[in-house]
Amino acid sequence: MSGDIADGLSPEALAAEQWRRITRMPDEDVSLAEGALWIAASEYPDLAVDDYLARLDDMATRLRSRLRADVATAEKLLALNHFLFSELGFSGNSDDYYDPRNSFLNEVLERRLGIPITLGVVYIEIGRRIGLVLHGVSFPGHFLVKCALRDGVVVLDPYSGGVSLGIDELQQRLRAAGSDADVDEAILSHLLSAASNKEVLARMLRNLKGVYGQQDDWLRALSASERLIALTPDDAGEEYRDRGGIYLKLECFRAALGDFGTYLKQSPGAADAEIVRAQIADLAAKVARLN
Repeated sequence: MSGDIADGLSPEALAAEQWRRITRMPDEDVSLAEGALWIAASEYPDLAVDDYLARLDDMATRLRSRLRADVATAEKLLALNHFLFSELGFSGNSDDYYDPRNSFLNEVLERRLGIPITLGVVYIEIGRRIGLVLHGVSFPGHFLVKCALRDGVVVLDPYSGGVSLGIDELQQRLRAAGSDADVDEAILSHLLSAASNKEVLARMLRNLKGVYGQQDDWLRALSASERLIALTPDDAGEEYRDRGGIYLKLECFRAALGDFGTYLKQSPGAADAEIVRAQIADLAAKVARLN
């Protein structure tokens, strides 16, 4: 983290500036852990990001000290699973899945409870620090992690203690996520594509936005939406529509009108284009009356 950025900035302004810095970075240079912690800093303005990054380093150092230099990848994965889930006690928060704290990496590290994506970030970050090549997978309904072995690729579920998933289990996950039928291997392979670092952070923000929406906490949902648009400006069409809907909930009609218009410019052939055009017409009339 750049010390120069912090000079003279309030904690809120620092978090915003650090997020802008991350959005401008090449994807390969983005740290999932740091990005996730700056997402959390919007809720915890005094968050000591460097301290939590150091905590991840310390965890990895403890684990790495136990491993032989020539240990095979499969053995490293078993050691990582035992360390995180048996020894440190990380687990999925099935009792209160939609608690916003499950989406904040600092809280996950403190409470050792999380949802698939935040536990996945912990898994990836510690795994990478001990030499594992791990990638996030934005699988429908449930974030996963994958790792290449000599005889193929293993797909892992950190939310379920790092268990590996076969084709049958993945098909079951798809059905649970709403798929009506099994998919062929080509489609399944596509669904298991590695997510970029920014795609992982975007999914974290979408989850958080959804949680806040369920709680009718529209100001926090707006904050998550704005960071999403900043992170993925070239692929933000639907996010403009969603932010427009949030502005509508907040009775910010001009802002909603602008976002709906931007959405249609970027996605004129969208399936809901006519619905959005009707919303624009209603909003335009409402804004005209406000004038």
